[in-house]
Amino acid sequence: MEQSTAGVLERLLIETQQTEPELMALVFRTGLRQVWREHVLGRYLRGEIEREEAAETVGLDWVELAERQRDAALDDVDWALVA
Repeated sequence: MEQSTAGVLERLLIETQQTEPELMALVFRTGLRQVWREHVLGRYLRGEIEREEAAETVGLDWVELAERQRDAALDDVDWALVA
């Protein structure tokens, strides 16, 4: 069952014992890092930047994960086209 955003926020406030401004700052920083990482990986997968630049920017583990996910999706497409 999916909780509302307000419900998740309230639960985090209680369980982490952080103030709302502290928690919101953490949420913002975390979200910003995620959006940046997805942007860089998208540019890499579209061939706009080199693998090395993507790895230097977001880390090799993230680049390898993106590559595995891309390869799995392409394998699924290939399978669907043959089936």
